[in-house]
Amino acid sequence: MNSLKDAAYMHLAYGLAEKALGRASPNPYVGALVVKNDVIVGHGYHEGAGRPHAEIAALERAGRRAKGGTLYVTLEPCVHWGRTPPCVDAVLSAGVKRVVISALDPNPLVFQKGVRKIRRAGIDVTVGVLEERNRRLNEFYAKYITRSIPFVTLKAALSLDGKMATKKFDSRWISSPPTREYIHLLRAEYDALMVGVNTIIQDDPRLTVRHSNWRDKKLTRIILDSTLRLPRQARILSTLAQGRILVFTNMNAPRPKKEALAKLGVEVISLPGAAAIVDLHRVLAALGKREIASVLIEGGGRLATSLLEKKLADKVVLTISPRFIGGKDAVSVFGGEGPKSLKDALSLNAVSSFQIGEDTLLEGYF
Repeated sequence: MNSLKDAAYMHLAYGLAEKALGRASPNPYVGALVVKNDVIVGHGYHEGAGRPHAEIAALERAGRRAKGGTLYVTLEPCVHWGRTPPCVDAVLSAGVKRVVISALDPNPLVFQKGVRKIRRAGIDVTVGVLEERNRRLNEFYAKYITRSIPFVTLKAALSLDGKMATKKFDSRWISSPPTREYIHLLRAEYDALMVGVNTIIQDDPRLTVRHSNWRDKKLTRIILDSTLRLPRQARILSTLAQGRILVFTNMNAPRPKKEALAKLGVEVISLPGAAAIVDLHRVLAALGKREIASVLIEGGGRLATSLLEKKLADKVVLTISPRFIGGKDAVSVFGGEGPKSLKDALSLNAVSSFQIGEDTLLEGYF
């Protein structure tokens, strides 16, 4: 056993896993290598739901050369039937002498069961190589598979004084063109975008992925609209070929408007609740049932404030432009009453930042 060699091969396996970013949901991102006599004889990654899992693809490429080799896989092999057969059985029949696993699968159907079955077969198993890398790569999957609700990221473009728009709701454009291009790449990694209906009314966005690397990306768009004020002429309604549209409203919203949207191909989901509010807990539960594992929140101030107040966001991505907007009535990313004491303020963990031109991008977790 050589820990440096194991880490090197596992880094390569992660490079394969990352090729599926934005494409494998609601399944995890997984890469695998088969190595024999210091030669890579098989490789693969999980390309999408219903496609062969990473270790199956790697073992099939290796063929007979897998016997006596080492399988490197970024996530514990599954032991249950889903859209594909259990991977553990293929690992055992391949005749490998060693399996190196980066991280255990948090899925209760798999957790530790794959490792135990491989060890019972007399195969040497090493677990934990580059485990932290898996935690970040599969953060969407880990929350979805254990809690049945999506991972929620709040994204906002801000001025230096934390404003999302002027008092007249003008927000085009706070961030620079290179930053906006990056945001399209970020969008593509998620299953869905969510906005409040005010964002649709004020900005009339399409909420699509417009980047040459992602011409085929279909993105679910989610609109929170308690009284169905969504304009019939909104540009987003002409983009159904680029992804489904879900509108969450309340039970007492006008039936004719629900029917009109349904005729256009929009899925209208009625939830219990007060006339002016859509219950965010119920929204997330409904999205989980629809196998949406990740949601990027893009607007506006009221929705951002609700998510932060209810502590429903897992992560924030803030793009900060070097300008001041000012004005007590300008739109802030976090409004509401606010805490009385600084000790009650929300804090971020694992904060990182980088530059795109003059803009600063900051990421952190709650």
